[in-house]
Amino acid sequence: MLQITVNGSPAEIPHAMSVAELLQTVEVPKNYLAVEVNEEVVAKEDHGNVTVGEGDRVEVVTLVGGG
Repeated sequence: MLQITVNGSPAEIPHAMSVAELLQTVEVPKNYLAVEVNEEVVAKEDHGNVTVGEGDRVEVVTLVGGG
């Protein structure tokens, strides 16, 4: 198992995987706006090409309403 961080919490994945695979594996909000891997924004069209592996930090950014 590989150790990663998702939204500030430790997580384990069985193997290195694309961002697209990761979003199907871990719980993410349905209306997420953006994904960052190691503080770099990954464009939606690149989710299948960018790989997440050991030690990576993933942030799934959502819109929060308020006033």
